[in-house]
Amino acid sequence: MNSASILIIDDETQIRKLLTITLQSNGYKVLEATTGGEGLKSVAQHPPDLVLLDLGLPDENGHEVLRHLREWFSNPVIIVSVQSSEEDIVKALDNGANDYLVKPFRTGELLARIRSALRKSDREDNIPVAEFQGLSIDFVNRVVKKDNVIVKLTATEYSLLALLVQNEGKVLTHHYLLNKVWGPSHQDESQYLRVFIARLRKKIETDPNRPVHILTESGVGYRFIAHNPDDL
Repeated sequence: MNSASILIIDDETQIRKLLTITLQSNGYKVLEATTGGEGLKSVAQHPPDLVLLDLGLPDENGHEVLRHLREWFSNPVIIVSVQSSEEDIVKALDNGANDYLVKPFRTGELLARIRSALRKSDREDNIPVAEFQGLSIDFVNRVVKKDNVIVKLTATEYSLLALLVQNEGKVLTHHYLLNKVWGPSHQDESQYLRVFIARLRKKIETDPNRPVHILTESGVGYRFIAHNPDDL
């Protein structure tokens, strides 16, 4: 059974009820808040392992709540909202959300996203070697292997892959990746990403046309999955 605690910040009674039943039946401890202010107070008093945050709150915009949280709260935050525009999704992810689910959602997908976020949170941030499904990345020596054979990567390819792997399970926006790998002057040049993502897939994916590790989040960015998505 899970022992993680999850705070739901949502003013819709039926949504909170559905989420609470789903989470408790899967062993999670559940806390509830109906406003942004109440949610921030709850996090401060009883820090949860993960927050499910709605954007349409009665007292404060959810984006503002997220920004306040990220000033001091480092555990995962998953947005669960009816707002489905690319602008809202990208804004939330750039402000520090770990993931974004649009209502209505499938409970199985929600649970998978929660497991992924908690798994990443539980791992040490500075692990020297990451290993998964025949791939390994030695962060100390900057060496990548597939089936024990060294994969030759350029410095930029390695930087991009390392950034994705170190944020496994989290959607990284185009803006974030371009800023981190190429610098602020290239934040709007998304063609760089498309080219380098394609190169990485050819080198590390068994079938680059059907990637299982480097996944595209259409219009938003990319997500690295260490395991087969069906096993999340």
